[in-house]
Parts: sequence; structure tokens; C-alpha cells
Amino acid sequence: MSQPVPADPTSTPAEPAAAPRRSWFARHKVLTTLGAVVALVVVVGALGGGGDETSTAAPAPADTVEADTAAAPAVEEPAAEPAEEPATQTAGIGTPVRDGKFEFTVTSIEAGVAHVGDDMFGKDAQGQFTLVHMSVTNIGDEAQYFDGSSQKLVDAQGRTHSADGSAAIYLGDAESFLNQINPGNSVQGTVVFDIPADATPASLELHDSMFSGGVTVSVG
Repeated sequence: MSQPVPADPTSTPAEPAAAPRRSWFARHKVLTTLGAVVALVVVVGALGGGGDETSTAAPAPADTVEADTAAAPAVEEPAAEPAEEPATQTAGIGTPVRDGKFEFTVTSIEAGVAHVGDDMFGKDAQGQFTLVHMSVTNIGDEAQYFDGSSQKLVDAQGRTHSADGSAAIYLGDAESFLNQINPGNSVQGTVVFDIPADATPASLELHDSMFSGGVTVSVG
């Protein structure tokens, strides 16, 4: 029978075996449990919140919008018709016209007259004399002077000619040189124009004074 070996008094007694070390999660159960709960809440919230998002329709492509706009034809409003202006009637020979205090009626025209007056006292035309015979009535309530020099003749070329008062004097009965006409009275007068030999009278501008607007009488 073997005898036990006596222990060596110089040897260090053996240390007891260390107990196995538990994991971090085992040692911190409270924190582990709390973290698991928080993670679960986050996951549930994420899954639940996804269904509450409001969907937004994607904008239609630009070419689709343009196509829809082009497909709808523009409605054009009918153009407004211009208002018809009343026809303007031009007075002619024999038609009474009025300007200011006078009413004029051109009774006749003599064109192509080369000389006025007699052999001793008279005047030759530079071109041709045109004698305009007219009736002049004072339609106002005051006396007014009828003066041939206030009248104008327009030829077919649009040229405006003044009256020749000095030639009218040789007519003797022209009655168109500063002839005062009382209200309601009328005179038969003649206004003389010296126009080119090849000119054709087209119209007259008759005035009760040099400052009036005048009225047109067609004689062409």
C-alpha cells in the first residue's frame, strides 16, 4: 500500500479555480430588458406609421400638359364690326348751305372768261376768270358784311385760289365787296377768281367772314 507523499513545505498552495464569468447581458438584466422594450416600440412605430403617410400624385409630364392644352382649340370672339358713319352729302349748285350768319346758294358758274369790264375800264385775266354767281342771305339777328375776298376756290388738282376783288369791281353789279346785309335781307352777288387757264374748278369754300369755319359746295 502506497504511502501519501508529504506536501512540500516550500510550495505555494494551489489557488481555487475561478468561477466562470457571466455575460454582460446576464449581469445587466434590467438594462437589457429596457433596451428590448425600446427597440420593440421603435419597430412597431415604424410599421404603424408607414400606413399613415399621405400619398402625393406625381406631376404629369410636361409634354402631356402641353398636349392637353394644344388639344383644346382657342375660342375666337367675332371681331366687332366698325360702326357705320353717316354718309356725308356734299352740297352742289342750287343747294342752300350755311356758315355763321349767312346762307349761301350758288346759282351758276362762268369759267374761261378772259376779260372783265369794258374796253376803257377793265382787267385781263392772268389765266382765266371764273365768275361764281350766288345768293347770300343774312340769317342772323345783326347786320353782317359779305366780302368776296373771304371766299376760296379749289381746283381739280387740289390747289386753293383766292378771290380777285379788284376784278369784281369792273363788273359793276358784283355786290361782293364789303356789302353790308341786314338780318333777313338777301343780295345777288358775284365772286371772281383768276385761276390757271388749264385749271378746272372743283369746289368752293364759302365763309361769312375770314374767321369762320366755312362750308363746302361742290361745283366740279
